[in-house]
Amino acid sequence: PGSLDCSVSFMSHVVGKVCVHGRQKEILGILVPQLTELTQSDCIWQRICWRLVESVPDRWMEAVLLGFIQSAAGADALSRLLGNLVVKNKKAQFVLTQKLLLLQYGYTTEVLQNVLGYLSLDSLRRALLIKVLQELLETWGSSSAVRHSPLEQQQYISKAILICLSHLREPEIESCRQELLTSMMEGVKCHLDSSLPQIRRLGMVVAESLSAKLNTDGPVLKFQYEEDNETRELKSLLVQAAPGCDVPSPAHDRNEGADAALPGELEGAEKPQTAAQVVSDEESDAELDSDDDLVPYDMSEDKELKSTKAPVYIRDCIEVLTGSDDVDKWDATIKALEGLIRRNPAATREVSVELAKILLHVEEKGCIEGFAVLRQKAQVAVLTTDPIPVAQFLTSQFYSLNYSLRQRMDILDVLVLAAQEMSSSKFHGKNKQSNAQKPCIQLLPESDSSKDWRKIVDERIKSKTRRFAKGRSQAEPDSGPNKFNSVAGHFFFPLIQNFDRPLSTFDLLGEDHFVLGRLVHTLAVLMYLAANAVAVTTMGKALLEFVWALRFHTDSYVRQGLLSCISSILLSVPAAHLLEDVAELLLETRCWLADVVEKDPDGDCRGLALQNLLLMENLKKKLESAPS
Repeated sequence: PGSLDCSVSFMSHVVGKVCVHGRQKEILGILVPQLTELTQSDCIWQRICWRLVESVPDRWMEAVLLGFIQSAAGADALSRLLGNLVVKNKKAQFVLTQKLLLLQYGYTTEVLQNVLGYLSLDSLRRALLIKVLQELLETWGSSSAVRHSPLEQQQYISKAILICLSHLREPEIESCRQELLTSMMEGVKCHLDSSLPQIRRLGMVVAESLSAKLNTDGPVLKFQYEEDNETRELKSLLVQAAPGCDVPSPAHDRNEGADAALPGELEGAEKPQTAAQVVSDEESDAELDSDDDLVPYDMSEDKELKSTKAPVYIRDCIEVLTGSDDVDKWDATIKALEGLIRRNPAATREVSVELAKILLHVEEKGCIEGFAVLRQKAQVAVLTTDPIPVAQFLTSQFYSLNYSLRQRMDILDVLVLAAQEMSSSKFHGKNKQSNAQKPCIQLLPESDSSKDWRKIVDERIKSKTRRFAKGRSQAEPDSGPNKFNSVAGHFFFPLIQNFDRPLSTFDLLGEDHFVLGRLVHTLAVLMYLAANAVAVTTMGKALLEFVWALRFHTDSYVRQGLLSCISSILLSVPAAHLLEDVAELLLETRCWLADVVEKDPDGDCRGLALQNLLLMENLKKKLESAPS
């Protein structure tokens, strides 16, 4: 009343004390909407609100700020409530520009929009917006952050970058264009080097948006990737703040004007038009009539004039693939090769290694639909027909010079496909070609590895569960010999021997970590398929030592493969043999798995480690009673 002084410091302490005890919603859910309404038209209430927040002690400032940001109806409302607090208070500046954006990542997109929109709404705060963008890009372009940060945090930082870009003005971009371009190029390289497709796609989207914003007059970056909901959401953040987007177009205005015109005016406009266009309309009608009179020729029984007969002998196929310039003959050969190999196993064994070498190096001539699949099926057919010499050749070439990364991964795919086919109960008789499918390791980069191994665990548990019911619940599969058991060592051991020997063009422990990830997943599959092999214990011991040597690898895709290897060992090697040969190493592995569950930044790795711990529970009592 009158000219009496008043203080809001007591209320500031009350708000701070309540918020720091986790009751932000209860107090600010009522306070913030009322203050938002009062500050819309009354500058006195704005100053009162600013003083209320500024008087909060630093030890409670973070809790109060988070409550205000999450309760505010938008950046405009937050700006009226907080004023220039971020400029005046160092604690508030740290929370808003560092902790919320770089150290935490659990907040919603709306919180990010509120914070960054608040920084953009005042000239004093815009300097902080530019500083925040530079720091975000520095983190986004750090190879260490890309390798060790969870995917969710990288998505969070990417959203913050795009929201910052949506608020920047041309003069501000011009002042730091070169720094932003440098950070963008470093970040693109780090993201494209990642083994995880989600990380690569994230880098592509952010780089495209940055390039379009920074290079308005020049060429921009453009990548090819599949758009999904996440991609569309990221792109929408870059243009979300565009006001007045509902302005009707000139064409729309003209249409409305035409609809509003009087009928008499329309009739008057139509009469001269009709008289002037009679001749042209008649000509066009005549042309249409003449086209309609043409009856399409029946070509249903026509045959190609030139038909190329496919070779009927394996050696003829080799001659065509190595020396023929006839594209049609070459196409017919590659299409018929798989069936020819499976129908003539004896002839194939005579030239199996030579044929495998040709198929490994052959390149497409012309344009054949599904060439890669046809070549792969032929390679699998050769390997299953003559497993030992062809497997020895392929595994030796995996570590040889002068091969591309694509060829090395093709070798791994073929080994897995052939092992799957040979271990199948249907690998005999008429069903030989029924298992020619894509290798399961093709799915692993798409973050489905945890689902695949969950399925394996569920199937094994189901097979060991007794159920009491009348009659058969399902038809039993046809039984048959497992052809892979006798040759598993020829597939497995050569791959695991030389992984730590770098070549001039191939370094598994260095920059070629993606191929290392594929190799690890391949070893996991081979181990699982060799469940009943004579050498399964030796394979399991070697694989466990291999995993132990690489367990701290920085690439999450490699770590996922290593954890899949542990699953294969636990599912394939008899428990008695594990306890007898590697009991001490298993105990150490169990401690490592528990550490992965708690500390690994990758969600798939944590899930796989947890599955492995569940599998090891069956061995827990035996491990505890084993001598140290």
